[in-house]
Amino acid sequence: MRIRDVAIYVDDQAKALDFYTRVLGFRKKTEIPLGDVAWLTVVSPEDPNGPAILLEPEGHPAVAPFKRALLTDGVPYATFIVDDVRTEHRRLSELDVHFQHEPSTVNGTTMAVLDDTCGNLIAITSG
Repeated sequence: MRIRDVAIYVDDQAKALDFYTRVLGFRKKTEIPLGDVAWLTVVSPEDPNGPAILLEPEGHPAVAPFKRALLTDGVPYATFIVDDVRTEHRRLSELDVHFQHEPSTVNGTTMAVLDDTCGNLIAITSG
């Protein structure tokens, strides 16, 4: 068993695509129009045939309260691995990314938490 796609619920697919590609560095893999929305995925340029992130419109009524609860509690929706959290934090900060939590190291793992501009907190980690 392997992971193919994982959904991240976004409030605006175009804004999400811009953030996840231009800012975070993912690459668009698929964009299949489905009426007012699309099946829209991005992948790591380091693993273009690996798991994809589905930038899923947050249309289901359960999504908004779920996302609000995670934001209120400061819980990241997803975690991405980077080579060096502090270097990536500097790069993203220069692109005006807002960080909920600055880089910190606990038990040998360094982590920072950013706002993806689409209603989610995302952790970046290394170690």
